[in-house]
Amino acid sequence: MNLHTIDTPALILDEAKMDTNIARMRDKAKSLGVTLRPHLKTSKCWEVAKRQIWTPEGPATVSTLKEAEEFAAHGIKDMIYAVGIAPQKLHRVAALVRQGVDLKIILDNVDSARAVSRFCQEEKLTLKVMIEIDCDGHRSGLKPQNPEIVEVAAAIEAPAKLVGVLTHAGGSYDVDTHEALLIRSRAERDGICQAAQMLRSAGYDISIVSVGSTPTALTDEDLTGVTELRAGVYVFFDLFQAGVGICKPEDIALSLLVTVIGHQLEKGWVITDGGWMALSRDRGTANQKVDQGYGLVCDINGKIIEGLWVSGANQEHGIISARNPEGFDPKDFPIGTRLRILPNHACPTGAQHPYYYVVNNSLEVKDRWNRFYGW
Repeated sequence: MNLHTIDTPALILDEAKMDTNIARMRDKAKSLGVTLRPHLKTSKCWEVAKRQIWTPEGPATVSTLKEAEEFAAHGIKDMIYAVGIAPQKLHRVAALVRQGVDLKIILDNVDSARAVSRFCQEEKLTLKVMIEIDCDGHRSGLKPQNPEIVEVAAAIEAPAKLVGVLTHAGGSYDVDTHEALLIRSRAERDGICQAAQMLRSAGYDISIVSVGSTPTALTDEDLTGVTELRAGVYVFFDLFQAGVGICKPEDIALSLLVTVIGHQLEKGWVITDGGWMALSRDRGTANQKVDQGYGLVCDINGKIIEGLWVSGANQEHGIISARNPEGFDPKDFPIGTRLRILPNHACPTGAQHPYYYVVNNSLEVKDRWNRFYGW
């Protein structure tokens, strides 16, 4: 198989770029003296995940119990399910724990803490619990100075066990300079350490102090008081991360292979078979300094074609145009031409596809790696 012969649209993974990205994050964690707990949600693929983890048993982060179950089947034991627990999911958590998986769950309120405690008492089972902290107002969690943190801790009753605190600096996605990222990084560290200290002062043993987002992880300079670093999209990167300033478009390991199927000459359009069903509807870069539409256009070798972007998309049609239409002739891309599109957001683009076609510095497809779906 090669990129001239496989069917399109197809999800292409550049193994060499991926390996470079993995090494970059691993080296960063080592330099900071913390454990890297990679988030495996981006790839949902064992062939990728096993390259990210430090040991065959982890540690790792997941965002769905489907991920936890799939990766546990491959031998990963040490995981954090980093989404607030819904009570009906506790039976699946318990099944994994009884299989020997060290799966930690998170929550941020007294009601959830009580529900987990009741479940553990009824099942005579210890589940490890972490309290989610909101360090920047981005999503869920308790503010670092909120006394309710101790109230939540008090509601976690044996045999449930409080083991740590966790935060995600999602606000780092809203900035685009090193200086601004450094401010977010410091706020993330200071906030989680403040919460950990509040709990320790109240008599709780906090062994895990967990931070993470790809932009702050690659910006961090000092993680004193933190025990581990979580990040995920770094494995592939994408145009949104490039807009934040944490990578270059040339670092992006994931692309969508498409075929030119038509032209609209009066509009200056090249039409491909790669619509939003293949790219996803994610338009996250629209709020950044440079709107990348639905993706940047590369030739079949993965080299960016300056000035071209996927300016629009229907369900199965991608529309490529020139930012500066002067001198652009869509006929320069004849019917059957193959192009590659760099995605806005690697996670939802990956989610549209059942597998990755793996290449390594050539057009030859060296392997095809399965990815999985669901919750």
